Amino acid sequence: MRSAAEVMSIVPGRSANLLDDVDYRLAETPEQKEEMYRLRYRAYLREGAILPSDDERVTDHFDDSPNSWIFGVYIRGELCSSIRVSVATPDYPTSPSVEVFPDILRPELARGHILVDPTRFVADPERAKRYPELPYATVRLGYVAGVHFNADIGLATVRAEHRAFYRRVFLQEPLCEPRLFPGLLKPVGLMAAHYPTLRDKVFARYPYLHSSAFERRMLFGRGNEPQGQTGCELPCERAVASA
Repeated sequence: MRSAAEVMSIVPGRSANLLDDVDYRLAETPEQKEEMYRLRYRAYLREGAILPSDDERVTDHFDDSPNSWIFGVYIRGELCSSIRVSVATPDYPTSPSVEVFPDILRPELARGHILVDPTRFVADPERAKRYPELPYATVRLGYVAGVHFNADIGLATVRAEHRAFYRRVFLQEPLCEPRLFPGLLKPVGLMAAHYPTLRDKVFARYPYLHSSAFERRMLFGRGNEPQGQTGCELPCERAVASA
């Protein structure tokens, strides 16, 4: 997969700013969430990650967790992709990846670390062909969350063929052999990076990952999150300057 800069340079008529045409929308109502569940189904079925089902939707109990945010990514008004961002803390030590990789991640929570855990990254099969920059715009939300919550570790649960993308963009490294996620047919591996150590280097290489304090509050500051390790609610940006 090409870098974000390379993608923008080869797509005729595409704005030089990766985010000019992107609109992030938080799915909060049952109807909005249902749209994301059906997009997941179409994407997973297309890539052979699930079996067909009569209800044509993919969801799990984390979709209703107070420490999870489900986003739709729209380009020029079209729903093109979706991602769920969960934040695990010592006081709320649960997330999709913590459930699948407890032996690796629970010790990190016991050390007082905050983990940003993006999962359920799916893209509309047809629209993804028209927007090669879509993966970059979508996974950016994990980095925006990492800054907002002053996270210690950023996670990624990916299949083997996608490891190179996460290693290149986020400097994440694999932590273990792939395991099966509930409901999926293909195993995924756990990758991670230490935010405080690598954040500035990643920003220098991919400036589009920067976010303003205003954008972070608009996306993640909904006010009903579990308590973070400092005792304030998670939306508090714990002495983090605008990146």
